[in-house]
Amino acid sequence: MHVLLTGGSGLLGRFIAEKLLKDGHRLTAMGRKPLDWTECDFLEWDLSQKTMDLPKADVLIHCAFSHVPGKYRGGEGDDPHGFIERNAEGTVQLLEAAKTAGVRHFVFLSSRAVYSETDNWAVLTENADTEPDTLYGKVKLVCEQALNSLCDDTFKGTSLRVTGVYGLAPGLSEHKWSDLFARFEAGEELSPRLGTEVHGDDLAGAIALLIDGTAASKQPYEVYNVSDLLLDRQDLLRLYAENRSLAENKLPARAEGPIGVMEPGKLKALGWMPGGKERLQAFVASLT
Repeated sequence: MHVLLTGGSGLLGRFIAEKLLKDGHRLTAMGRKPLDWTECDFLEWDLSQKTMDLPKADVLIHCAFSHVPGKYRGGEGDDPHGFIERNAEGTVQLLEAAKTAGVRHFVFLSSRAVYSETDNWAVLTENADTEPDTLYGKVKLVCEQALNSLCDDTFKGTSLRVTGVYGLAPGLSEHKWSDLFARFEAGEELSPRLGTEVHGDDLAGAIALLIDGTAASKQPYEVYNVSDLLLDRQDLLRLYAENRSLAENKLPARAEGPIGVMEPGKLKALGWMPGGKERLQAFVASLT
């Protein structure tokens, strides 16, 4: 099938693009410039674009997000109005253009930030309260709602509430923990942290599953959690230390929490099987 992809040069988009190409789909990357790490069709586009003429396609996967480099939460910097205009209004314009162009399925990369994370070890299913406490989360939720409002029998929508994504993305030499591991090797004292994670290949696998008609929901609009591991920084750095023979380096204390733990049961019911601890171990081992 023909798939349009925004954000193909970003961390998430790279994993997704590689999976789509490996699966034999025709891929058109939408962005300011063509992808520099793989070959595919290209359509010039950005989130501030007011009008657009999209080509005929089966699916549009929207990964693009405008933010301060290196930040998602707090990514508005000192320009919250521009942040909202580019991301919320820009996404609505893209949604409307996709429906007008006859795109049959719009996949939106949302975030766990749409949930309230203050619950005491709450299990976050897709029906959990959505009370985002950051502008980032609020913008993602607004985009979800806009997608839902446009869905019907001819325009299917899927929102993926994605947790933290790890792994070495195609075409990149650094990953999300590169700086953390370097600071650990340098003997810096590191603060505790607890989070939820999923490998980029597992995210891409979830999308591949959901755009496959055999697993498609009959509902016009669906929401899915995409999460795999509850990971304490102490455990991550211990694993890294074992692989790098850094037995003398000081590990941070265990994080106390609380944290909301995302439950991806809806995806697993469709056959999604993330790599779990084995994939994490293989990734860390591959860095040595």
